Amino acid sequence: MGRVVLVTGVSRDLGMRLARNLASDPAVERVIGVDVVPPRGNTAGVDFIRADIRNPVIAKVIAKEDVETVVHMSVIATPGGVGGRGTMKDLNVIGTMQLMAACQRAESLKHLVVKSTTTVYGASSRDPAMFTEEMNPKRTPRSGYSLDAFEVEGYVRGFARRRPDVRVATLRAANVIGPDVTSPITQYFKLPVIPRVLGFDPRLQFLHVDDLIAVLRHAVLGDASGTFNVAGDGIIMLSQAIRRMGRASVALPPFAVGGLGSALRRAGLADFSPEQLAFLTYGRGVDTVRMRTELGFEPRYTTATAFADFSSSLPAGILAPGRPASPDTVLAGLSNQLTKGGARG
Repeated sequence: MGRVVLVTGVSRDLGMRLARNLASDPAVERVIGVDVVPPRGNTAGVDFIRADIRNPVIAKVIAKEDVETVVHMSVIATPGGVGGRGTMKDLNVIGTMQLMAACQRAESLKHLVVKSTTTVYGASSRDPAMFTEEMNPKRTPRSGYSLDAFEVEGYVRGFARRRPDVRVATLRAANVIGPDVTSPITQYFKLPVIPRVLGFDPRLQFLHVDDLIAVLRHAVLGDASGTFNVAGDGIIMLSQAIRRMGRASVALPPFAVGGLGSALRRAGLADFSPEQLAFLTYGRGVDTVRMRTELGFEPRYTTATAFADFSSSLPAGILAPGRPASPDTVLAGLSNQLTKGGARG
């Protein structure tokens, strides 16, 4: 008999893609997908149960189905898709708290795999060259997705202490990119002209979406426990990324980038939060030695090749490739995009 796996967040593409991937594995007897709304498209062998992990009823689902492995995929990075920051925090933090409470009471549970993010390390001028898993952020997150991820990991550690019999693996994924990925960083690179913070050239690390699915599957079917940074080899600078895209960009003072980001966020063009601004100022690097030596995983894509695959799917910008942009041109071009965004809204 194979294992019974429950995957949260299957109404979103990544959650359902992982669930279908696991359902095709002969070591898995059954995959149960849960979310508050039904998934779109083909469920391909995944049994969907409509359930809100913020509700204690999730404990009954886990117990009734004799779930052996829970994969927590429903930590949301973009508030626009769920109705705002308040709903996003409620889903992320309260949802995780209730899920961990349900897991604690589940006698059948043997494994817990949590998709986390390197965003928990934050981004500041005091950061080390590379964060290892034992390091804490130099500045404790105060808001947004990074604060949610920080609190989510706190609940997961609490669960691991209370249920030492359950194998817990937390995967801190670098910024996930791919042709079909929608996230704050992919929205940023899809802007017709890319704003940069004057005087800074941040280091970037990426994880291809195919490698994310592969590492989650590896963690589910393997026996490794602990916290692991997961990213493609190497880093690229923001300036390099923009050149490789052949996109126009402009350097603006931090306050101007922040103001522009607020306008883009209101128009629904990009989730340009303060934490995103910090990341695009200072960047972030993570050490992945433990990913290879203890988790036993090797990504297929490097940071550079993951970014190349993503950027190859983008349309041309509003300016000719490689042409330098002036602030006036940027504002004119983005004004046109904001107007279109407002008309759509």
